[in-house]
Amino acid sequence: MNVVTCSPESGEWAGRRVDARRNHERVLAAAVEVFTEHGLGATIPQVAARAGVGKATVYRSYPTKADLVQALAQLHIDWLKGLIEQVAQQAQTDARQALDVLLQAIAGRLAQDRLMVEVLSGSDGIDDERSTRQLERTLALGRAQGTLRKDVTAMDVQVLVSGFARALIDLEIRDPEVWRRYADLTLAALRP
Repeated sequence: MNVVTCSPESGEWAGRRVDARRNHERVLAAAVEVFTEHGLGATIPQVAARAGVGKATVYRSYPTKADLVQALAQLHIDWLKGLIEQVAQQAQTDARQALDVLLQAIAGRLAQDRLMVEVLSGSDGIDDERSTRQLERTLALGRAQGTLRKDVTAMDVQVLVSGFARALIDLEIRDPEVWRRYADLTLAALRP
């Protein structure tokens, strides 16, 4: 999974020692791996072990597990927002294809990433107006192009994706092909 971490030269880490910045990056990278595998059931000791640091090092960057989860959730939210923005630009020429790209990317990520499912389920930071407007714009283009149902809304997409995601998680299905199949079925439900 490609996740952009904070740049050690920017923000609050700019004035920190090189080894502290390096440890922070290792902790964040390890947390991505551990929470991707285990979802919210992951523990700080697992993250510390994967990063090759002590628990205290993790707690220096993230005083609570909730702080670490929030940092990881923000990475997922940023990825999703960027993807929606990219898809909205592609929708000018073929909105149905752009929506397919969106659904397939989300399904592929969800198949492998337990935390992403939890982030989407909680959706605290996902309901941002810009992303909703971009998704609605994509859907409006699809309606105008005649490739999507006249009544499709962003909420429809969210309900369908979160529905199949929750079901596949509950069934403990991690096969990306199965997830992609449900993305295809979701897109089929949105066609006229």
